Amino acid sequence: MPDASPAKWHLAHTTWFFEAFVLARAERAFVPFHETYAYLFNSYYEAAGPRQPRPQRGLLARPSLDEVLRYRAQVEQRVEAALAGELGDDLLDVVELGLAHEEQHQELLLTDVKHAFFSNPLRPAYAPAPRRPGRAAPPAVELLPRDGGLAQIGAPPSGFAFDNERPRHRVLLSPHALASRPVSCREWLAFMDDGGYRRPELWLSDGWAAVQRAGWAAPLYWEPDGAGYSVFTLSGTRPLDPDEPVAHVSYFEADAYARWAGGRLPTEAEWETAAEGAAPDGTFADDGLLHPAPARAGAGPRQLLGDVWEWTQSAYAPYPGFRPLAGALGEYNGKFMVSQLVLRGGSCATPRAHVRASYRNFFYPDARWQFSGVRLARDA
Repeated sequence: MPDASPAKWHLAHTTWFFEAFVLARAERAFVPFHETYAYLFNSYYEAAGPRQPRPQRGLLARPSLDEVLRYRAQVEQRVEAALAGELGDDLLDVVELGLAHEEQHQELLLTDVKHAFFSNPLRPAYAPAPRRPGRAAPPAVELLPRDGGLAQIGAPPSGFAFDNERPRHRVLLSPHALASRPVSCREWLAFMDDGGYRRPELWLSDGWAAVQRAGWAAPLYWEPDGAGYSVFTLSGTRPLDPDEPVAHVSYFEADAYARWAGGRLPTEAEWETAAEGAAPDGTFADDGLLHPAPARAGAGPRQLLGDVWEWTQSAYAPYPGFRPLAGALGEYNGKFMVSQLVLRGGSCATPRAHVRASYRNFFYPDARWQFSGVRLARDA
């Protein structure tokens, strides 16, 4: 589909990023690995020159995977050699950005492979199914009250963050409540059984148009199987687990569900202040989830990061005082700040080191192929 890229392209593009933005500045006698790769593997950097149209990346039968891996190995060796020398702080910052960029594509590679395999009638599996932990059903959802007042959101001045996470700034919160966990598949089934996809009064106008146009009747990757629903995963098709968080729903679906449930989607400020309260040290427990410090007054929900990306009602817009990076890297985030919505939290496909409370993911409201889910909020 136009939004997804082949796995080979992800490998080559993340390699090109280091070649174009690090090696081209670090090497005195810089010579690119191949003069055409800048056209093939540039994503959207206008300042870096013309590029292969995104919807046509799947037509790139060449270079072969072996050639892409040779490209990757050579560029890695050259970057390591550059790091062994004297790189200034500016270039070290670009290397760090390149590592974060690679983590983004590790996740995108999985989501894109999943969609490609789902589009194949054979429904191949990417990998064997992991051992499923024997966990009890999630507790009943609670709407946890949170005070209003002045708060701060955004990444602090030190440490890595993308430019769209800064500057840290004040926000005014109204009293509200935030759900203790994401919406489960069981709860989504109740929405469907109550005609959720057939009731226009629940939907934004553009959302209802998307339902009619695309024929949505369930989340992406759900399929009726006679007794209920099965779901396609990276490990192939399996019965739907009603107790896991619902995933692969669009903003339009999330908003309609929230309206049906008598709530709303949280703002990104509500979400981030809860996440900072729930996980002040940013550490992970043995079960892979980010947990709060011992309970205290005003603490947020127990687990906010690492299951599904959670839609917010906040438009993807610049923070007050936002300044994009200089040069071509200024195109990384800022030029997309229109017509998209913010998601928070990270998903099961997000590299663990990539998850933080201030991270702002963003997609168009009809996007479904990411691991995107729902957490409810309610006005006090």
